[in-house]
Amino acid sequence: MKKVIEINNLTKNYGKHRGVSEVSFSVEEGDIFGFLGPNGAGKSTTIRSMLGLIQYESGSIQILGRDLKEDKEGILKDIGYMPSEAMFYPSMKVKDVIRMAADVRKKDCVEEAGKLCERLQVDTEKKISDLSLGNRKKVSIVCAMQHKPKLFVFDEPTSGLDPLMQTEFFKLIQEYVNQGATCMLSTHVLSEIKRYCKNVAIMKEGKIQCVDAVENITKTNAKRIHMIRDGKEENFIFKGDLNNLANELIGHDITDILIEEPSLDEIFMHFYQE
Repeated sequence: MKKVIEINNLTKNYGKHRGVSEVSFSVEEGDIFGFLGPNGAGKSTTIRSMLGLIQYESGSIQILGRDLKEDKEGILKDIGYMPSEAMFYPSMKVKDVIRMAADVRKKDCVEEAGKLCERLQVDTEKKISDLSLGNRKKVSIVCAMQHKPKLFVFDEPTSGLDPLMQTEFFKLIQEYVNQGATCMLSTHVLSEIKRYCKNVAIMKEGKIQCVDAVENITKTNAKRIHMIRDGKEENFIFKGDLNNLANELIGHDITDILIEEPSLDEIFMHFYQE
């Protein structure tokens, strides 16, 4: 499968403050690739390096088969980027912001922008200053998608969107991916990774902790145990052979027990914890 993103040993520091260190991962064509990590993990630094918005110290970045340092302008023509915070000129009307984003790319995006505005229920006659956070997010989505890029890069795209719009947003991503696009989705929301992504990279403290198929990461022999033992309520994660747990319970008064799969949050959380 063709690789759309290849990052090798990317390192970027901010003086005494941590940036990212020796970050390496790749994204295959047609994937919705999850990029997961807590605040300050280095996700946005990695993305900004990928887009040439900041200079990195060492490593290499190839996007769509081209080296970022050799063909940044050409690469950016084929990327739709949505930052975590949508900032526009407050006095402009929505329709003018969307048109300006198309003009910067020297493309006629009227038809695609119209379709996106209808799907996302964007009021193009309103001024940016009159929009809620969620509606500014929707304008940002239109600006990132209207030129039908080969690669989407979204940084926390669904914060501020209501559940219906979140669903519609992911429907749109899937439609573009079905037409040949690729998507990199940076998010805190574990359920989005589980539901929509095939592969995921997990970052913590500026380093990659794990890159794997979501299906592999969510496979676990750990169990969530709820029980009342000797009159006391207990709630814990048990890893290992359940027969060992059964042996441990011999001689205790068990008045209630529930054994279930751990939540998605609990499965991922061990990548974050010390």
